Amino acid sequence: MTPRGPALVEVDEAADPRLLLVLTHGSAGRVDAPDLVAVRDAALGAGASVARVTQAFRVAGARAPGSPVKQDEAWEIVLGELRARWRGLPVVQGGRSNGARVACRTASAVGAAAVVALAFPLHPPGRPERSRADELRGAGVDVLVVNGDRDPFGVPDAKDAARLVVLPGEGHDLKRDPARVGEVVAEWIVHYA
Repeated sequence: MTPRGPALVEVDEAADPRLLLVLTHGSAGRVDAPDLVAVRDAALGAGASVARVTQAFRVAGARAPGSPVKQDEAWEIVLGELRARWRGLPVVQGGRSNGARVACRTASAVGAAAVVALAFPLHPPGRPERSRADELRGAGVDVLVVNGDRDPFGVPDAKDAARLVVLPGEGHDLKRDPARVGEVVAEWIVHYA
């Protein structure tokens, strides 16, 4: 339960987890997006338990997250409960699009070891002057960014993340080769276990 209502958490547990990977969706998306499912599958194979969080605003039926402050406050509550359940496990958090922004903004506050940013929306389409690169730089932990080279929201600069992977032919949905997205994430997160 959050101040914005209930969030929904779907957990897939590894037999002997090395870390907890917490993922969330974009503004109008769901946790069953092809890239999030592929990341879950690959992370489980790498020994991570995975929690996919449907944020409170989506559970309530809203398509837009509203105030970043309120969205982050709700996220921090969910992460606090997950950390309490998996005490002692390092937590890597992330998401796609808007969820990647939330993960970057709250990483330090929730004690995340690292962030996975899928399809990070660098700027609104056609508005490169409204860059959100400060959110990447301000995460306070290492950030893996996986973007498509055809993303209308732009592609972050490599200097703004610990690692940037740009997938050719992919758009903002990263659904052309979601298994590749999963592989990239799984290879990277094991360094934080």
